[in-house]
Amino acid sequence: MAGGVIKAAGGGGRRGRRKGKAAAMSEINITPMVDVMLVLLIIFMVAAPMLTVGVPVELPNTAAGALPSEQEEPLTITITAEGSISIQNTDVTDAEMIPKLTAIAAERTSRKVFLRADGAVPYERVAQVMGALNAGGFNEIGLVTDAEGPSFGGSDTSDPATDG
Repeated sequence: MAGGVIKAAGGGGRRGRRKGKAAAMSEINITPMVDVMLVLLIIFMVAAPMLTVGVPVELPNTAAGALPSEQEEPLTITITAEGSISIQNTDVTDAEMIPKLTAIAAERTSRKVFLRADGAVPYERVAQVMGALNAGGFNEIGLVTDAEGPSFGGSDTSDPATDG
């Protein structure tokens, strides 16, 4: 019979770890992923305010909450500080406003419209536009405002009567 020598495990044969080479790294390096996510966060934070569509106006501040969202894109009417009127982004004159609104109302399922008016616009002008919206077939009018206004509930810290 042939006899041979069998080495016991752990004797340091060729199967052990080689000391001259680096072992494969089995950990995930998340630093590049965090860097990419921070860059994307900054990009979206800068780009988000630019996504608002419309004519720039200074909206008045109120304590009213936001309206629930709709499936159909809301129709927006804007009155600028100079008193000019825009339907979405298209400027219209007073004479062509009601015919355009009637044509738009015939194509839409919702009778809801959002009215954005600059805070410097007289109430008379806003009331005239609201009358034209009603005559054009839109009877659900939502007034768009900024939400940082006085609450009239006692939590407003800047009281004009006490400010000196």
